[in-house]
Amino acid sequence: MKITTVEFVTSATGLHNCPAGDHPEVALAGRSNVGKSSLFNALVGRRKLARTSNTPGRTRLINYFQVNDFFHLVDLPGYGFAKVPLQVREQWGQMVEKYLTGRSQLRGLIMLVDIRHKPTADDKQMLGWLRHYGVPAAVVATKADKLSRSRAMQNLKVIKTELEMSQDEPPVLFSSTTGQGKDDVWAIIAKWVTTE
Repeated sequence: MKITTVEFVTSATGLHNCPAGDHPEVALAGRSNVGKSSLFNALVGRRKLARTSNTPGRTRLINYFQVNDFFHLVDLPGYGFAKVPLQVREQWGQMVEKYLTGRSQLRGLIMLVDIRHKPTADDKQMLGWLRHYGVPAAVVATKADKLSRSRAMQNLKVIKTELEMSQDEPPVLFSSTTGQGKDDVWAIIAKWVTTE
């Protein structure tokens, strides 16, 4: 997909102040510090459009970015460990759940996992939840450049097994540093936003 324009739209605290209109949406989700902002920036070819941080829990709102005046990429708060109070994490969880179940414009969700680690209980819960509610999802294994090719392929098998993925839904191996997997992720997004 050729990217002509990308612009920040708004940060929403819940469904009540998400953007109006019927632009299709694709959300990005993953545990805190998995590399969502880096993936986003790599996809759109901008270095700092989405803020990156080594501190888990930086993204606390539902952040909307409009691409090509046609659809929205939506950066969701990270789940799992974050250096914030439990009450705040629970509020984020409720906000994200309401978004995923109540947003009719949502066409699919890119779920990020770190290729270096087994999927967490939160990852399994998220994917199971998406399957239960019929939300199209694709798993992207980030930070592929941190491992050798053979080790990355071994870890991909572990991810597929842990997340109970079928043969026809392999995880995408991705690196924001090298650009590996970028075209594959865009192909998934393009299919979702151009299919009614």
